[in-house]
Parts: sequence; C-alpha cells; structure tokens
Amino acid sequence: MGAAEINLSTMAIHMGGHVRVGLEDNIYISRGKLACSNAELVEKIVHLAAMLNRDVATPDDARRILKLKGSDKVNF
Repeated sequence: MGAAEINLSTMAIHMGGHVRVGLEDNIYISRGKLACSNAELVEKIVHLAAMLNRDVATPDDARRILKLKGSDKVNF
C-alpha cells in the first residue's frame, strides 16, 4: 500500500474491516518521516483503532480469525 497505508487502514477500521501494518508494506510513519520500527507503525494503528472505538486483535485472536496453526478453536 505504500504511502497510502495509514489512510487506507483508517478507512478499513472505520468500515469494520481488519488491517495489518509493517515495514514490508510501508516505511513511513507520516509524510516524509521514516518509521523507526514495525512497533511504531503498530502503535499508530492501535491509537487510530482506539479513536474509532475498535478493539485490536491479540496474536491468538488473529490466529483464530486466519485459521492458523496454534489456534485452539480450529481443527486441522
């Protein structure tokens, strides 16, 4: 998504969707400012989700939603 990642993520959160962030998709925390880490990008999205009254999935929640191994609710 590149430079539009934060804007698109905000819209997805607002519309009830799920988002992911990371330096592999976007290296900027704001216009012209490089992110220092994935954690910085995650913190920004967590803040935006809180402002929009949306909960953030835990790693276990994400595994269950994506039906990945390690989820205690999915049979393989």
